[in-house]
Amino acid sequence: MKMQPRIDPTGLFDVRYAAFLETVAHLRGRLHRYCARMTGSTLDGEDVMQEALFEAYRKIEKLDDPSALRPWLFRIAHNRCIDFLRSRQARERAEANFVENEIILPVEPPGQGADRAIERLVIHLPPKERACVLLKDVFDYSLEEIAGLVGSTVGGVKAALSRGRSKLAMLPNEPDVRSEFQRNAELSKLLNRYVELFNRRDWDGVRALTSADAQLRVADCFKGQLLESPYFVEYENAQMTWKMVTGEIDGEAVLLVLHRGEGGWKPAHPVRIEAIDGVINRIADYYACPWIMPAARAVFVSIPNQPGACPGNKRDDASVRHQP
Repeated sequence: MKMQPRIDPTGLFDVRYAAFLETVAHLRGRLHRYCARMTGSTLDGEDVMQEALFEAYRKIEKLDDPSALRPWLFRIAHNRCIDFLRSRQARERAEANFVENEIILPVEPPGQGADRAIERLVIHLPPKERACVLLKDVFDYSLEEIAGLVGSTVGGVKAALSRGRSKLAMLPNEPDVRSEFQRNAELSKLLNRYVELFNRRDWDGVRALTSADAQLRVADCFKGQLLESPYFVEYENAQMTWKMVTGEIDGEAVLLVLHRGEGGWKPAHPVRIEAIDGVINRIADYYACPWIMPAARAVFVSIPNQPGACPGNKRDDASVRHQP
């Protein structure tokens, strides 16, 4: 029987899409890792990957060779990343971190132990060089495979690798990480109020903070208007003991859902809130994405009036830091 996927992911996702996600589950951690490093953001990387997966689901009948699933998914994800970076705002963020210098000195490929360092540094490269370095030096793709993924030739990939590796070699061992996000006092106040109401299970109060057409995206489950979702019911009926706090992921203010285990409260997943003029217009909940927290460069958890609730190195009196 042939799948007949919907054109747009709206409302609760159906069982066919869930089945598709199950078939690609073993690839999602690597896909997110690639998208996060390409976009320069752990959460933007997840959003891009979600869109790439649904595009793949819609086009699944075009995949003639099941053994080609991995490169096919990476190609779709790569194109989605490039589309993201081409948007005006995203391009300004991405290109602020590097200076375009035509450095052509050859550099030997780094050892495997440098993989994680490379991932942190590639944000300083232009998109094509960034993709080629990631795919070759982190994901171990062949030159021919990379050429197919990025729409180039083997010679073009070699040149991009040479330039990218040279630029990485010239960077300090621990370059300053530029914060893309400026502190917003109004948003902070709104997030604190949201957390207060959410932890009290005052769902009407939470809804009052949102616009009438506020959009909700819950990874793997739902995309549409908040009013049409079972979002709050799911938290009300959750089996796991949880609470919500404010925090940061890689410098971006987010909400963090903590789960209580034998070692105390630990961050399980983030929730991203967007607002206009003090009113929430978009919520993204990443509860089904266990790869996000380990992929983040740094996670800060605010624990006002609850010292010691989360183990870690204190940043100040009201927060602790989790370094993945």
